[in-house]
Amino acid sequence: MLKNTVIRRANALTKTHKISAACVATLGAATLAFTAAPSEAAPTAHTSVASAPAALGNQAPKGIKASVTDQMAPSLLKAEAIATKAKAASLKKAAQQHATQQAANRSAQRPAVKPAAPKAKSYANNLDGWIRQSLDIMAKKGIPGSYNGLHRNIMRESSGNPMAINNWDINARNGIPSKGLLQVIPPTFSSYHVHGTSANIYDPVANITAAANYAAHRYGSIDNVNSAY
Repeated sequence: MLKNTVIRRANALTKTHKISAACVATLGAATLAFTAAPSEAAPTAHTSVASAPAALGNQAPKGIKASVTDQMAPSLLKAEAIATKAKAASLKKAAQQHATQQAANRSAQRPAVKPAAPKAKSYANNLDGWIRQSLDIMAKKGIPGSYNGLHRNIMRESSGNPMAINNWDINARNGIPSKGLLQVIPPTFSSYHVHGTSANIYDPVANITAAANYAAHRYGSIDNVNSAY
């Protein structure tokens, strides 16, 4: 009986030792596994040191030249300013061309304004007016003569009466009496009549102009006539 009790105790101790050894072995394996593979939640000193250079790499080291883009910045700004100025000049030129075209269109749409006809010169219906009108016609036709030469001969021949007629001289006796301000016979008036004037020998302007034309051909000018002609 004593022998059985000793055997049971010996078996129990052996079993306890086995369990203890197993526990120790398991704990040791877990410790080795934890040491070999550290978790992300608890990084080792080695991990922190390794990551330090990556953090420093995000900052530009002092003393290093600016990047190519930084060096080109002034040139880019200058080019942009030139482009902006060129665009503004182009827009201004286009606006001017548009304004010019609009003005041309408006001008083309306006009806052409005819220049006003020169106002006809008026003359007094008296001896002064008749002489002045005759002088203007003579100037256009190239007939010489002056106001004084005409006036002087008119006063001697007819005293300024456009309806005067000579019924007593040789021409009257021949049936062709002298008529008008400068006492012109009908054949002479017809031969030296100036186109554009009246065909009536008693018309003051027509009579003066025809007589001046005749005197220019025979005497050089009415100014050279100082007596009957």
